[in-house]
Amino acid sequence: MSNCKVIALTNQKGGVGKTTTAVNLGVCLSKQGKKVLLVDADAQANLTMSLGYPRPDDLPISLATIMQDIIDDKPFDVQKGILHHSEGVDLLPSNIELSGLEVRLINAISRERVLTTCINEVKKNYDYVLIDCMPSLGMLTINALAAADSVVIPTQPHYLSAKGLELLLRSVSKVRRQINPHLRIDGILMTMVMPRTNISKEVTSLVRSAYGQNIKVFDAQIPHSIRAVEATAEGKSIFAYDKGGKVAAAYEQFGKEVADIGEKQKKQHRADRIR
Repeated sequence: MSNCKVIALTNQKGGVGKTTTAVNLGVCLSKQGKKVLLVDADAQANLTMSLGYPRPDDLPISLATIMQDIIDDKPFDVQKGILHHSEGVDLLPSNIELSGLEVRLINAISRERVLTTCINEVKKNYDYVLIDCMPSLGMLTINALAAADSVVIPTQPHYLSAKGLELLLRSVSKVRRQINPHLRIDGILMTMVMPRTNISKEVTSLVRSAYGQNIKVFDAQIPHSIRAVEATAEGKSIFAYDKGGKVAAAYEQFGKEVADIGEKQKKQHRADRIR
């Protein structure tokens, strides 16, 4: 593992707060003095729009154009496609072209590693690369898992979301077996939590009892809040939009947990190299 840690935020179910988590985790790590690149690996371009680019299809360079150059064995410059956000994070944007690229990946040489080639070009400039995956288990998500050191799984405290975890965990396990043996799961993050409702309490408890023995369930829980939605519409993180609110406090706690895991893994990696 290099000094840069690559984290894929993934869940094949949409609407679980994945993009909001990518933005706010990125900004939180940046506030801790880390250099962070956010990679939008979803053709819907929600991450790109959430960071203040409402017309992603007008961007001349995106993740799709860079990955296409890699597939075609053409010269490529990832740096030219990176955008800089005022809150201290960088963005490799996405747009609708990415949906066509997923089809073209099927016949590409080393098709699972195209995104790895892209990220390897720039990871030396960052402490963290966060990949916002599309809500599917298709070839682009496989590319993200192949490029990642670890996975964070945001999930809502709903029964259907909890049931979908099993399928996702099987996919992660398959990628680990066949493509990326170093891939690990950093943890499951409960998002859009309404702590007063029975369903939230029951499903959170169910997830902890079903997976907590083998997989970390983060102590931080992201509360359901309209403020998080409003922040996204403004192209800001929750820290810029409502820094004294409960969502900002929850993401602050989550960011510290992620950073702590990263530091422990670095120490372990150094110890393993000395042996």
